[in-house]
Order: sequence, then C-alpha cells, then structure tokens
Amino acid sequence: METVSLENQTVAEFVLLGFYDIPELHFLFFIVFTVVYAFIVIGNMLIIVVVISSQRLHTPMYFFLANLSLLEILYTSTVVPKMLEGFLQEAAISVTGCLLQFFIFGSLATAECFLLAVMAYDRYLAICYPLRYPLLMGPRWCLGLVVTAWLSGFMVDGLVVVLMAQLRFCGPNHVDHFYCDFMPLVVLACSDPRVAQVTTFALSVVFLTVPFGLILTSYARIAVAVLRVPAGAGRRKAFSTCSSHLAVVSTFYGTLMVLYIAPSAVHSQLLSKVFALLYTVVTPIFNPVIYTLRNKEVHQALQRLLQIKQMETSG
Repeated sequence: METVSLENQTVAEFVLLGFYDIPELHFLFFIVFTVVYAFIVIGNMLIIVVVISSQRLHTPMYFFLANLSLLEILYTSTVVPKMLEGFLQEAAISVTGCLLQFFIFGSLATAECFLLAVMAYDRYLAICYPLRYPLLMGPRWCLGLVVTAWLSGFMVDGLVVVLMAQLRFCGPNHVDHFYCDFMPLVVLACSDPRVAQVTTFALSVVFLTVPFGLILTSYARIAVAVLRVPAGAGRRKAFSTCSSHLAVVSTFYGTLMVLYIAPSAVHSQLLSKVFALLYTVVTPIFNPVIYTLRNKEVHQALQRLLQIKQMETSG
C-alpha cells in the first residue's frame, strides 16, 4: 500500500499482529473470546439496567457499581472487537485510529483505577462510619467523585497521546500486540521517544500507585473494623466480599504496574499479551460476578424486574 503523510506521520496504517505466533489456536480463541465478550457486555448491561430500575439500589455503592459496569463495557469494546478481527484476518488500523484506540482505552483504564479507589473508600465509610455515612457520601459528593474519576482518566492519557502524536513512524508498521498499546508503538517510532517514555512512566507511577495505596489503606481499616465485630456470618460475609474484590483489584493494578512501571520484568512479548488479557478481559468478568452473584439485593431487584417483564408480556 502506498504510504501517505498524516501530519508528521509517514506510515499510513499499522497492522496488529495479535497472537500471530500460534495460528493453530486462532479459531478456538475467536470462539472463546467472543463468548467472553458477550458475557461481559450482557452481564454489565444487566447490572446497569437493574440499578437504574430498582429504587432500592439508588445508593452510592450501586451508583459507583453502575459506572464501573459502563466503564467495563466501553473499554473492552475498544479492544476486543479488533482482537477478534485479528483471529480471522489481518487486523489493520490507521495511525489516527490506533492513537484514538490507545487514548480511549488508556483513559477508561485510568478512570477505572480512580473509580475502584472511590468504591473502596465508599465501603470504608459505610463500615467504619455507618451513622455518618449518609452525610459523608451525599448525592453531590458521589457525583463529584465519579465525574472526577472519568475526567481524570481522559486528562492524564490525553497528555500521553499528545506526546505520542509528535512521534514519527516511518519504518515497520507491524504492532506486536492485539491492540495499540504504548510500548509496542514506541518501539516503532523513528524519532526520539524519551520524552513520551519518561512522562508515561511518571504518570503511571502516580496514577497507579496512589489509587492502589488508597484501596489497600481502605481495606486495611475495614479489616480492623470487621475484626472488632463478634465472629459470625456477618464477619465472614464482609471478609469474603472484601477479599474477593481485593483479589480482582490486585490483579488489575498488578498487571498494569508490571506493564507500565516495570516493563523490563516481562521477558517476552507473548507474556506481555497474556498480562494484558488479565486487565482487558479477565477482570471485567470478575467484577460484576463479585458485586452481583453474592449480593442478595441485586438478586431481589433482578427477580422483581423479571417478574414485571413477564407480567407485561403475559398481559
């Protein structure tokens, strides 16, 4: 294909290689990840519908959960369809489209980092300060936290994309990944990428470690508060929910930290792709499972919604 100039770009498009080194598994991967993607979208959409339709779920925790579900749908939808295309044929993407994909996905992933911290803080206030909780987590404060989480993600990654847009790509155009990620793109740059690399590293350190530290602090204080409660079903339920959520959060943050703060710890590009699958596909499955399958209020709201739909259909 003849290359055309796009501002300071000399490459017309990139080709996402995906898992090119194991072609015999491509069809199996296509089936598996199609099912997983459908589960992610349907499961998280169901959560949003249930939260909106049930008056009992109009509380801060479920407001944050609905936003988390929306984030999961959007950022998996930014990456997975192109990955599925790569299992069937060559997945080509324009330079502009590649940077746009990186911007949207990175912004949503960063927003999720903030939102998970907000959700942990919300649980900390609810468990440690139950009497003051309605005042501490009022509607305006909840909305402000969510808006801040969303906007912060787009502002942080917007700066990185601006720096990446200054790079010149004039050589190989094969991206050794299943989506447009920072490191696989930077290695293809013909111009000096050090400013973008240093900036991305600094932002990653701040905007990954700080929210993760807040989450750990919140759950540590929750654990102390729960241990003061007499042993019983309530304590077991609290520990079960918190430990499950903390495991998923640790997986999400851990993989991001390895890939963006300590990329040298990943010794092969295939391993890097496997790590990327953990936060692009695996955690979006587990988050709704942890927050809904173990939650009686969501079960009851879902049953009421289904009963109403059945009555409308039969009527």
